[in-house]
Amino acid sequence: MEIKIQCPAKINLTLKVTGKRPDGFHNIESIMQAISLFDYLTITAEPAEKFTINLSGTSDEIPYDEKNIVYKATKLFIEKTKINPCRINIYIEKNIPVAAGLAGGSTNAAGTLFGLNKLFSEPLNKQGLHELCASLGSDLNFCLEGGRQMTTGRGEILESLPFEEFYVSLIKPVNLGISAREAYTKFSVKEKIGQEKFVNDLEWAILDDYPELQTIKTLYPESVMSGSGSTYYVIGKEFAPAEGFWIKNNLTSIPYGVKVV
Repeated sequence: MEIKIQCPAKINLTLKVTGKRPDGFHNIESIMQAISLFDYLTITAEPAEKFTINLSGTSDEIPYDEKNIVYKATKLFIEKTKINPCRINIYIEKNIPVAAGLAGGSTNAAGTLFGLNKLFSEPLNKQGLHELCASLGSDLNFCLEGGRQMTTGRGEILESLPFEEFYVSLIKPVNLGISAREAYTKFSVKEKIGQEKFVNDLEWAILDDYPELQTIKTLYPESVMSGSGSTYYVIGKEFAPAEGFWIKNNLTSIPYGVKVV
């Protein structure tokens, strides 16, 4: 059995951090939008005497073992659905930059759950898939649905918003990745000294620490950081080529999330 899944990136059109949670995460209010930058998963499954999960792919920046969220999603699906033992192979074609605020890992994990569910004749309904998504991370629920959503809680509570089509361009320092943990930790520290007005609260928290981000903001004052960075976007415009920066111009907003291709 084989299936191929298209996994879109997301941008945060707004991101407000509204408080610290007892579980250590932060509550947010964020409008997320899926865009036409895609990773692709090729998932195959064949009967075996015991379960094995084998990951491979095009990127040398991600692990292909149990540390990968795709591996964790596969293991969670197996445990939840009690499917028969099999060998599961997942090939990850990586086009979304890593640690970039574009939900690259989250969309792969949501795509894995969605793809496995299709491959094994849908043992889980949509609610069941969303429950697994919420247990794995904050952005997976959005990636499963896609389109435009107001997200609250950790990001796992969704409210669908009317879709608007637009062009969007991305820019990211080539050698700079920022983890969500770093961004939220810095926000917690700076929160105590008062906050400037930014569309994305996390941009305000980390901008002073990275000259590469300051360069983007100086050249393109209207640009906005997505998620915890280090990607910035502009709507309806393009970024000029610049050494040391990864650029994708003229992507579009899309009204869907992970899907079979």
